[in-house]
Amino acid sequence: MFGDIRNAQGERIDYEVDEGPSDGLVVLGHGVTGNKDRPFVVTLAEALGDAGITTLRFSFSGNGDSEGRFQDSTISKEVEDLGSVLDAVGDRSICFIGHSMGGAVGVLRAASDTRIRVLVSLAGMVHTQAFAAREFSEETPDQGCMWEEESCPLSSTYMDDMATIGTVIEQSAQVTVPWLLVHGSEDDVVPMQDSHDIVSRAKQAQLVQLPGANHVFSDNGTAPMIEAVVPWVSKQMGA
Repeated sequence: MFGDIRNAQGERIDYEVDEGPSDGLVVLGHGVTGNKDRPFVVTLAEALGDAGITTLRFSFSGNGDSEGRFQDSTISKEVEDLGSVLDAVGDRSICFIGHSMGGAVGVLRAASDTRIRVLVSLAGMVHTQAFAAREFSEETPDQGCMWEEESCPLSSTYMDDMATIGTVIEQSAQVTVPWLLVHGSEDDVVPMQDSHDIVSRAKQAQLVQLPGANHVFSDNGTAPMIEAVVPWVSKQMGA
């Protein structure tokens, strides 16, 4: 639908579109070690399509079937990847939905890019340096892997970027568009407090807490997440 999408490094971005009759577009971005084909991402895209909203889900460079090296997959690079996707889709009203690290990407992009007119954070990462220290402090960068996944090497590039960003809490105050945060009470990867910190700073943001849902909204968490997101996005985008 949008042809070949490449980032600033010339790497092809793998994406898929669920078409609906709406003029607006939802862009879906995944979290660290994820890709566009994570089950809850696919289910959410299909639900948005059923609601009449065209949805583009994509894999950041170095992830899934997108070109690039996983070791170079940082928040800063993914912010640029998202910009390349927005460049490719043309003049549309955009809602960006980001999961986990993709949530931090969404904050940084929406804080400076007026093409994003609606924002959704799913278990969104806020305090990046704290996350990296909490999850990966026992691994040696450029030697170890993320969560013992050999296909996901932990790079010093990634760790340095997480430390440089530190937190996106300051940028959250610059996001002025309608913003929905959805977070599960059983998330053991990104603490619920990250979302509470956003809501205390960004007054237009609202938080939906899902009892019993985990970080990837698996098992019984997918349906409540969709019930929270789809009607809200439909209302904001006039679908």
